[in-house]
Amino acid sequence: MTVKRLAYLTLIAISISLFAAVSEPSAAGQTPTPAVSEIESLIRSRQYDQALQMTTSALKQQPTNFRIWTLKGIILSMQGKTSDAQHALESALRISPQYPPAMKAEAQLLYLQNDKRAIPLLKQLLKADSNDLTAHEMLAVLERREEKCEDAVAHFEASRDAIDKHAESLEAYGYCLVQMKRFQDAVPVFEKLVSLLPDREYPKYDLAVALLASKQNEQALRTLSPMIGPDQRDPDILSLASEAAEANKDTPKAVELLRRAIVLNPTNADYYVSFATLCLDHDSFQVGIDMLNAGLARNPNTASLYISRGLLHAQLTEYDLAESDFARAEQLDANQSLSSYAADLAQVQKNNPDEALRRVRLQLKEHPESALLHYLLAQLLMTNDPEPGSSAYQEALREDLRALELQPRLVNARDLLASIYMRDEKYEQAIEQCRIALQDAPTDEAATYHLMVSLRHTGQKDELQPLVKRLSELHQQSLKNENDRKRYRLVEQGVPSNVAPPAE
Repeated sequence: MTVKRLAYLTLIAISISLFAAVSEPSAAGQTPTPAVSEIESLIRSRQYDQALQMTTSALKQQPTNFRIWTLKGIILSMQGKTSDAQHALESALRISPQYPPAMKAEAQLLYLQNDKRAIPLLKQLLKADSNDLTAHEMLAVLERREEKCEDAVAHFEASRDAIDKHAESLEAYGYCLVQMKRFQDAVPVFEKLVSLLPDREYPKYDLAVALLASKQNEQALRTLSPMIGPDQRDPDILSLASEAAEANKDTPKAVELLRRAIVLNPTNADYYVSFATLCLDHDSFQVGIDMLNAGLARNPNTASLYISRGLLHAQLTEYDLAESDFARAEQLDANQSLSSYAADLAQVQKNNPDEALRRVRLQLKEHPESALLHYLLAQLLMTNDPEPGSSAYQEALREDLRALELQPRLVNARDLLASIYMRDEKYEQAIEQCRIALQDAPTDEAATYHLMVSLRHTGQKDELQPLVKRLSELHQQSLKNENDRKRYRLVEQGVPSNVAPPAE
């Protein structure tokens, strides 16, 4: 147990005599006893065994004394006897449900166990005292763990002065600001974290992420520079530094750093995709293709690598190769989830396609007006690449059309319909579906490359190069968004035990 946690529990214990002094006996149902101050004195001097003996003796005489029950819970918590402590505090709250010291002690106990039951207790405490900085901080950390970042940030901001020396809280605060895309606001939070943990790399990494996202490119590279020497073995740091170098227009440095990252972790597809992005930006298309070939040798089932290689082939007007790569990417990514049910179904599909079909058909019987289920059935049927005109192909077409009848703006179903038409070489109909999809979703990558391929097959070549450029831009933006999402490093260390009230 940390010194700060001991201090917090000791302060709660000392506050009991204050509450006893100001409470009206008629309201509380009992009068203060000499045992309270004596037990508190023993707690302050850390004589926990003697203090516990005194609470046990006092409770034999006064079994409904909620103050003594609270002190017992605090002592047991200080001794690490969590279950017994919780029982004692619950006993106190059964007798006096709104007794603040017992509520605070139980909230602290539950918080340290990462128990969500602390959340309503902390909210109650804040209703009674909106200036309780410790309650704000604990609630913020727990809300972050529930991925309720907007709520967490509000409480972090209310406890800002209290968290300046608490690394775990600063880390969680910064994480939520990044998730909310408040990158500029995250920068000073991570700067404080860096100053608290100067020998750790992850705070500097997270600071660089926020700096890059807020376009402070020089500062980001300056932050990372001390960590990118020849002894650096963390490929993620090298990859981030590569992005910072490129943002600072130092492409040779960016390439060198990214090559080092790939050597350190040759199975990470993201690094190859980043390399391909550099090649697209600098018209080094064949170099990118060569690197992606190496990546695909190690990651043969990664859709993003095929899309990136397809883009590079398209830039070289090697449209047959580009189309082949796009088709392979689509096949690999066919079960992209739209809901928790779809994600579960995708997992079933990998191991037992017949079971996946059976399940979605059963769901459709119960929910015949669900556009999503009609689309999912069409998607599952097309996964096996049925021949045009076959019963499976015809059923997939019917189901997808039904999905769009029920929900005309279901873009994924529109993309699938274009793909179905392309399978039957009905490219004009595919073009129509792509254009409708792009009206509703201008950043739809699938519709863009379906359109590019279909236009080529109908001899309409004027749009091809603009579409290649547009697809390249969309793909790079989606990769950036995905990198931003995955890049931030939240070091999970359990619920922080160093949350303490301000010094008094």
